[in-house]
Amino acid sequence: QNGTKKFWDFMRTHDSVSILIFNTSRQCFVVVKQFRPAVYMCEVERHHPQVFQNQDKENFSHLEDPLPAVVGVTYELCAGIVDKPDLSLEEIACGEVLEECGYRVPATDLRRITSYRSGVGVAGSRQTLFYAEVTDQMRTSEGGGQPEEGELIEVVEIPLEDSMKFAYDETLPKTMGVIFSFMWFQNNIAPYLPKK
Repeated sequence: QNGTKKFWDFMRTHDSVSILIFNTSRQCFVVVKQFRPAVYMCEVERHHPQVFQNQDKENFSHLEDPLPAVVGVTYELCAGIVDKPDLSLEEIACGEVLEECGYRVPATDLRRITSYRSGVGVAGSRQTLFYAEVTDQMRTSEGGGQPEEGELIEVVEIPLEDSMKFAYDETLPKTMGVIFSFMWFQNNIAPYLPKK
């Protein structure tokens, strides 16, 4: 870089899709909550910095005063990796909506919002964001992901009127995708909703 030899770490990861889901029957967003080990470990480091000062692997796995697992739980958009080359991004996104949130959405009903690079410091993979409107009648299961793949996902509804307060509430750990997509909705969908 500019004539200087440098070394970087990077991680090869799959591209992904994420979906902003809006339930028009109840005027709420449908998001997911799940445990993220990396988020948990950041909280461990914040509360117990000594754990990371001694890199002894034997002591590393035994915290005297472990934090509750809930500190590693985040609110996220429904999302999934792009690992099925025979399917379009829209088809993959619809599969994730069904698996994680229980709604059956036709691929033709998805609206592509944009794509962007995620994890640019380490991975740099591309994520494509879609918008889907659903109704209560489109729900065919409870969702929750696929336990056989280690997924433990809780489906959460955020009422439209609370969404921006939720987006900026720092006590509720969430991804940037949630914040961005809620703002996109306020600018592009909310002005055209029927007035109550």
